[in-house]
Amino acid sequence: MNKSDTHYVRFLNVQKTYDGENLVVKNFNLDIAQGEFVTMLGPSGSGKTTCLMMLAGFESATQGEIYIDGTPVNNLAPHKRDIGMVFQNYALFPHLTIAENLSFPLKVRKLPKSDIEQRVKRALDMIELPQVAGRRPGQLSGGQQQRVALARALVFEPKLVLMDEPLGALDKQLREQMQYEIKRLHERLGITVLYVTHDQTEALTMSDRIAVFNEGVVQQLASPTELYERPSNAFVAQFIGENNKLSGQVEQINQDSCVVSVEGCSVQALPVNIRQCGEPTTLSIRPERIQINPDASYDNRFDARVLELIYHGDHLRTRVELMNHDQFIVKVPNGAHPLAISKGDQVQVGWHRRDCRALDAMIPGRP
Repeated sequence: MNKSDTHYVRFLNVQKTYDGENLVVKNFNLDIAQGEFVTMLGPSGSGKTTCLMMLAGFESATQGEIYIDGTPVNNLAPHKRDIGMVFQNYALFPHLTIAENLSFPLKVRKLPKSDIEQRVKRALDMIELPQVAGRRPGQLSGGQQQRVALARALVFEPKLVLMDEPLGALDKQLREQMQYEIKRLHERLGITVLYVTHDQTEALTMSDRIAVFNEGVVQQLASPTELYERPSNAFVAQFIGENNKLSGQVEQINQDSCVVSVEGCSVQALPVNIRQCGEPTTLSIRPERIQINPDASYDNRFDARVLELIYHGDHLRTRVELMNHDQFIVKVPNGAHPLAISKGDQVQVGWHRRDCRALDAMIPGRP
């Protein structure tokens, strides 16, 4: 590694165990370019926060190397890594004013007083809260406190900022607003961000790339569009967005298509994570890619019965019984010509082969 390397952050064959037997993180590799926003996404206990803490220096890697700007940091103290941190619980000093909270990381770095004052003012302007400089954290709303915590992580102008579930304590509307604010700040300042969350909507909204974790292993690393449209395995398909899954067995396969038997029906699909005829597979179809009463252009068309209709404003969520599955979901857009169907109706549902992915067989008991 050297300073000219294009990867600003690098995890190289990193492993972590706390008891010497069970690996929390297994052979983790990740390269992050300067200015990139990368999110580590996964269920609780999947290893994502452990990776973040190893990069910050609060946990040590059992094996492997971690680099920042070409420099190995495994043995470097946290305060020497020059990283901004934002946590879910804000971590503001309650007895200090907001200005004093923002000044703290600058005083630790022994900046001149005049420089500190300018940076604090600039940071408060950046988060559009110049009026709160003299208040204490307890006098601010949760959203204001989180914006101050964000400003404190950025006030000393780090090149790298780590965020661990920073919006988890906020209500839905405020959380969505903060997602856009963080994304705008990232784009304006050009900082490198490594973000941890279990909220897939948050990850899709904010990230340049997402690493999906499960049981200490990255299942797929890709852009939000790639993850949603082209999941590489059944876990990613189920974890990212809503997804219909049908279990079946491969009947035919070639390079561009396959036929899968599901409850006696033949379904045409794209072969993604299957190799040969006879093996089990999980079919993945997004609810918005399914058509009710489709025309003849659809590769797959099957009889179904409407079990439930729920109005969601922009779409009608329709649950149907299909191939002995009673949790098959179709999202019907709320357009100018509403679909005239009722609970109990017999209908046809259809989808194109390109929208149906044949993945690995789901393991019983897992999501």
